[in-house]
Amino acid sequence: MYPKFALTGFASVAVLLAGGALFAADRSEPKMQLVEEIIAKVNGQIITRGELAERRTYLAEQLREEKGLSGDTLEAELNKESADFLRDQIDQLLLVQKAKELNINVDADVNRKIAQIQSESKIADPDKFHEWLQQQLHGISFEDFKEQNKNQLLTQRVISEEVYQNITIPMADVQKYYDAHKKEFIRQEMVSLKEILISTGDDSPAKVAAAEKKAKSIVERARNNEAKFSDLARQYSDAPTATSDGDLGVFKRGDLASDIEAIVFKPNSKGTVTDPIRRPAGFEIYKVEEHYAAGQAALEEVRSDIMNILMEPLVKPKLRAYLTQLRTNAYLQIKPGYIDSGAAPGKDTTWQDAAQLKPETTTKEAVAAKQRKKFLHVIPYGHVGNQQETSPAPPPAVTPVQTTPVTPPQ
Repeated sequence: MYPKFALTGFASVAVLLAGGALFAADRSEPKMQLVEEIIAKVNGQIITRGELAERRTYLAEQLREEKGLSGDTLEAELNKESADFLRDQIDQLLLVQKAKELNINVDADVNRKIAQIQSESKIADPDKFHEWLQQQLHGISFEDFKEQNKNQLLTQRVISEEVYQNITIPMADVQKYYDAHKKEFIRQEMVSLKEILISTGDDSPAKVAAAEKKAKSIVERARNNEAKFSDLARQYSDAPTATSDGDLGVFKRGDLASDIEAIVFKPNSKGTVTDPIRRPAGFEIYKVEEHYAAGQAALEEVRSDIMNILMEPLVKPKLRAYLTQLRTNAYLQIKPGYIDSGAAPGKDTTWQDAAQLKPETTTKEAVAAKQRKKFLHVIPYGHVGNQQETSPAPPPAVTPVQTTPVTPPQ
């Protein structure tokens, strides 16, 4: 539904959002003050009834467009899907709050991603770029888009540090899976790559020349073993993969642009650091971490893949258990009539304003002023919300080839 930015060496908007859908709320200026009913309080932050209603509206649009549902069938599916909406929002608030508690900072990563999208758009003027981005994202403001990406990264880091790192897969289980699925690991010739992207900004001659000079200097340092390629990627790369040591993933013949493939698939290419290669976003430097021959893959070569396969069914229940623990320790109140399907057993979430006859409310403008966030699905059951109460993770594999182009403004 949303356009993908063709980003060479860094994630498209779809990847930035981890496959999630962004909901564009009505951004038009209200002609009268609208009231939002607060339905939940989570450690001093709020969730409003309007958020759940907006998410249901967006889901209905998706179901109509993608599945062709209508009438009673649509209503039944909406009721089924919306049962966990409140849970999702509480989940995401708790994870983002936990990231702040752990002093996780992803501002540099977010700025790097935004910079690469701007570079690809070829729009140097910040105001014009923000306007263009909002058009590409069907009305989502630049501030919301940036905050959503920040919360996504914070959430991924918390899940990685608090859940994934606590899961251990015995090598005996890895060996057993490998022995039982050997046919699945007969593969084509492949290479594992790392990258460093040096952005050319607005592609002015001066910036292109400076970027090329910088890229050549980095290549020389890498080839002379003055620094590890992964360290150089973290320090200098303008691609989102910088946060994961420049890891791009594994590619078979035909996955890459022909000029890149001709270099990285040369015989005995393992360890090769390429010359800077001009791409739309800047100068790319690739390092061949591994060059796998065609045929039966050795266990060591696919161990991480097998561990990911074996870990997958363990992550969801452990993540749910972790979120239950966060709920247990949280200050959480839920308005009567609304159900948190992920509620912690024995946790009292009784609304404390029972004596108040009318619902507790806030204005829509006040919620917006505190940068109310929309529905960013960065985990199977999460979305970002960031309202303040007024009363008291493996990095994505990014193929370094242009995919779906976005036509820049004339």
